[in-house]
Amino acid sequence: MSPRNKQFKDFRTDRAEPRREAADKGDWIYGRRPVLEVVKSSKRHLYEAVLPLEGHDAPEVAELRGLLLARGVPFRTLGRDELDALCDGGNHQGVAVRTGGFPYISLDQVIHDVKEDPNALVLILDHIEDPQNVGSILRTADAAGVTAVLLPEDRAAGVTPAAVRASAGAAEHMRVAKVVNLVRAMQELKECGVWITGLDMGADAKTYTSLDFKGRVVLVIGSEGKGLSRLVRETCDFVACLPMKGRVDSLNAGVAGAIALYEIVRQRG
Repeated sequence: MSPRNKQFKDFRTDRAEPRREAADKGDWIYGRRPVLEVVKSSKRHLYEAVLPLEGHDAPEVAELRGLLLARGVPFRTLGRDELDALCDGGNHQGVAVRTGGFPYISLDQVIHDVKEDPNALVLILDHIEDPQNVGSILRTADAAGVTAVLLPEDRAAGVTPAAVRASAGAAEHMRVAKVVNLVRAMQELKECGVWITGLDMGADAKTYTSLDFKGRVVLVIGSEGKGLSRLVRETCDFVACLPMKGRVDSLNAGVAGAIALYEIVRQRG
């Protein structure tokens, strides 16, 4: 057995005391699919992982074990109670990984990507605070081929472990930037020839299917309950609405965003 394999064996079977540094730094992400996508994306530093005992692995666990070995990431096994406590009772499926923070990109990188792609599609989340909504939207954004996502630095959920889990790991494959001022970022995007559409209600809103979403496009999704903030709305070139036929006058931000994103996909063929 090679020294490296010996190191892994010792670490996996030493269950007397969890590594002391586990609570000192990094984020714990758990669940087979989220953890697998974190590892496959190769974006983050990986400190350590927790896996079930080897033998009769599910396909996702077997793939994950191989990827961790290939990258030299140490892993171990914990008892069910220990892992439940580590994951605050979440549905971990016997798998967790401790990682560095999500690697956000800069607005300059987003601008570069938009200039390079005549069909760039940028998504802006206007102070969405629920990480479940952020994760759901990022999962759809990945599926719809979104170029990049912009989030405000303050009063908004970022790409947290909860958002990663809600996205089933798809968030790990997205290019996401945090900006201090959304309106200023929107103005810079306009200078690249981008047309900006915000999802909201109002007399000036047009049905989302009536707008032309070809070319360089930005879609803005407002926060839960409040919708688009005033200055963000005023900076949009268009406001689009979804027809509401029932007694409730709004949709969940993740659902509304998914409908609009797939209208853009439909128009682009």
